[in-house]
Amino acid sequence: MDDFFWAFGMLRSRAFTRLSGQSLVLIPLTDLINHSPNIMIEDYAWEIKGAGLFSRDLLFSLCSPIPVMVGEQVMIQYDLKKSNAELALDYGFIESRSECNAYTITLEIPETDPFFGDKLDIAESNGLAESTFFDITLGQPLPLAMLPYLLLVALGGTDAFLLEALFRNSVWGHLELPVSRPNEELICQVIRNACKSALFGYHTTIEEDERLKEQGNLDPRLEIAVGIRLGEKKVLQQIDEIFIGRELELDGLEYYQERRLRQLGLVGEEETLSCIVALGSSVAAIPFTSSNLKQVLSCQPISTVDTIASRPIRCWFQKFFIVHGAYIKF
Repeated sequence: MDDFFWAFGMLRSRAFTRLSGQSLVLIPLTDLINHSPNIMIEDYAWEIKGAGLFSRDLLFSLCSPIPVMVGEQVMIQYDLKKSNAELALDYGFIESRSECNAYTITLEIPETDPFFGDKLDIAESNGLAESTFFDITLGQPLPLAMLPYLLLVALGGTDAFLLEALFRNSVWGHLELPVSRPNEELICQVIRNACKSALFGYHTTIEEDERLKEQGNLDPRLEIAVGIRLGEKKVLQQIDEIFIGRELELDGLEYYQERRLRQLGLVGEEETLSCIVALGSSVAAIPFTSSNLKQVLSCQPISTVDTIASRPIRCWFQKFFIVHGAYIKF
């Protein structure tokens, strides 16, 4: 077993990847070239090409991405996109660049979700899957698709109308913006709890790891481990702070219903309208302003008109509007 681990370690750390038509290639001597953290060029430093027009032989070409003086060691950049955890696993070292500190969050649409099929269809239509991995990097914003996917997973209750076929081509655009306060509160709570749970799983705190690094004289393997876990904790702390900030902004966010009414011209900054809202079989008169929008929109959807497009429908002298989730008559 020890021989197997040694052989696998050699293969993983010395194999060249990303070669045309090849998955992994071992090239003696060439695999001894070292990595330099100072090289920030992502262009591949090696390639395989034909030996000539009439030759079937292949040549492996290795080029330095930066100028090299006579007598200097030739070095390359192994991979700018690898995190410190990946660098340690593949090559046995880590870097001090903050961009190398990353944490992977896995989000999943549970099969027990009553809207599992609809959510999976929407996710797959946007290049995602039932389980999706998001790499969060220290000092960088969240991946663009992470928030829409989170909102999709959390979608339910009175927001579930967005999962209907009528919205299938536009739902992702709606998910790129706040949907509703309950939906936002749920994703903030879930992510913050996940971050707290992950941080609790470490046996040391950020402060304790920083003191260990300052003391120095650590075993090389321990130094690598401390560096990786310290970076991961800082990323988790960063994610938690992002969603703390999002929670503080909930009162000022514009949600789907407010956006839709504004687009229809039914509500503005200074508008005050009186309306009659159909609540099932009963009718209630509600003063309709931008400030009491939540009260107006708290009524139940009218199933018989849900499929009607959101456009004015003239009926005798009255004007009707279908606002997703509420039937409003002026």
